[in-house]
Amino acid sequence: MQLRLKSDAQARNIFACSYLESVDVSMPKKIGSRKKVKPVQLTQPEILEMGSQKMAVVVTKGDPNKVAAKAMPALYGSVYKLKFELKKKGSDFKVGRLRARWPDAHLIPKDRWTGIWGLPVPDEVTEIPQKMSGVEVKIETWQYGTVAQILHLGPYKDEGPTVERLHQFIKESGYEIAGTHEEEYLTSPKAKVQKTLIRYPVKKIEQTN
Repeated sequence: MQLRLKSDAQARNIFACSYLESVDVSMPKKIGSRKKVKPVQLTQPEILEMGSQKMAVVVTKGDPNKVAAKAMPALYGSVYKLKFELKKKGSDFKVGRLRARWPDAHLIPKDRWTGIWGLPVPDEVTEIPQKMSGVEVKIETWQYGTVAQILHLGPYKDEGPTVERLHQFIKESGYEIAGTHEEEYLTSPKAKVQKTLIRYPVKKIEQTN
């Protein structure tokens, strides 16, 4: 799926300004054996292979300012409840960074947006306890494969040029976008310098003679 560059970048900016700067979603630095991100390296766009990841997921419909206020406590609540239950059984894991996928933010009005929010969980997890009534937390496996990503440093409202830079890098590298815009939030919105990984699944463009 090829996304429209300008409209997608604008959607990211709208989302960043309206939601992430108003809601604190603090995240630990790593999950499991994941290595720390090196900001200096990741500010350069890159193409890499990523393995699949088991996720605890909440899907929202509507303005993120309104729906996320209920969805985030449900998501984090379920994951921490899972963590404590596993710890009692002699197993444990660190709660990782929040990720979000925005499949239609560049296509439809904000009050109809689909938000797919996820937190990594151990691969062996097949079900997750529910924390809040009315908000279902599901277990999914997010597939990745070949992805292009870049680290954005700074306010979410300034994300647009970074998204454009990543789009251009993908094109110049002979690839095309093959999936949904994803963001991984490495810091709290209240951090002195916000750090956000912007990521797309990509595929090599077939050359025609």
